[in-house]
Amino acid sequence: VKAYTTRVGSGPFPTEILGKGGDLLRFAGQEFGTTTGRPRRCGWLDVVALQYCSQINGFSSLNLTKLDVLSDLLEIQLGVDYEVLPGWQCDISSVRNYSDLPKAARLYVERIEELVAHGGAFVSGSLVKLLYWPCVACFGLACSNIADGV
Repeated sequence: VKAYTTRVGSGPFPTEILGKGGDLLRFAGQEFGTTTGRPRRCGWLDVVALQYCSQINGFSSLNLTKLDVLSDLLEIQLGVDYEVLPGWQCDISSVRNYSDLPKAARLYVERIEELVAHGGAFVSGSLVKLLYWPCVACFGLACSNIADGV
């Protein structure tokens, strides 16, 4: 699941970010239709929908992608009573170990784990698709790059 939510077309989107905030996510995350080039609607991570999805599908863990897209934001909201978390405002695209993420980025991941994941989360950026950071909070493991040698 992306670190934020996107939609195509019309319909309800309770966590949608309108205006410049939505544009920031859209361009940073390259959120445009592959075939049509239409811009996708962007918003905060819809934790309520993710909790329901996890419940009915029996997730044992989460793969949180595109965390780096949120890097420029001062504050980040979670779509659960619109909880506001601090942003980290630095480039994390070159980070290779979970422990090297800024504290605010780790707090964001760990809060999502608390609310949704049952067995932990794997985290990746938008450009490095094969690199995942096991999150220490739920796995209790030393951080490592499980994509070493790739």
